[in-house]
Amino acid sequence: MTEQITLTPRQRQDLRAIAAMIIPPSEEYRVPGADDEIIQADILATLGRDTRPVVAALDHLARLAGMPLADLEAAARDGVAQQFRSSGGAAAATLARVVLQCYYRDDRVLRSLGLEPRAPFPKGHVLPDGDWSLLDPVKARGGALRRAP
Repeated sequence: MTEQITLTPRQRQDLRAIAAMIIPPSEEYRVPGADDEIIQADILATLGRDTRPVVAALDHLARLAGMPLADLEAAARDGVAQQFRSSGGAAAATLARVVLQCYYRDDRVLRSLGLEPRAPFPKGHVLPDGDWSLLDPVKARGGALRRAP
């Protein structure tokens, strides 16, 4: 059986702080920020296999800050976030992806975008026609994609 990894209370505070920096609330569009309690609960409940890289990203943020990120003043947080963006690597990308995916599946956010808060199937969603020529390089490869042995 594998060891269950969870975020410490400090890491949860830092997650909330960085999530608010990634997507702040908007009065104009009447949507919460990614630090919203419901969105944070969704993030924590669905971390799964992303827990290790998210923990690594949060630990990296705390090292850059020299203390928990949540304890820094806003201006100092911005500086740490700039450093994190350039040095966080794959862990930072995973953290950002997790925050974004949970934010954009929140019903309030979907409604603000003019979408029904529902699963995409069986009804599906209509997408505008795009530039199909973007697929030309894929078509030019020919044949099925194969995995390396």
